[in-house]
Amino acid sequence: MNNKHKKTLETIFSYPIPGNMEWRKIEALFVALNAEIIEGNGSRVSFVINNEKGDFHRPHPGKEAKRYQVQNAKDFLSRAGIML
Repeated sequence: MNNKHKKTLETIFSYPIPGNMEWRKIEALFVALNAEIIEGNGSRVSFVINNEKGDFHRPHPGKEAKRYQVQNAKDFLSRAGIML
């Protein structure tokens, strides 16, 4: 995990939940954490880290993740044992 990924992790776990975070940064963090990626239909995508599965919808048409998507990413990472 490089410094960009660490910064993304810090942002996800920050308070208040950011509303202007690019989804690609969250996805890049998951990949850096060796997540298994399962592509679904349309914008659906699932990630598996440490046997924990997180289901998401990639934002569209914009590229920013909504606050609830960042919160879901935080919850997923917590369940997978990834903390600050």
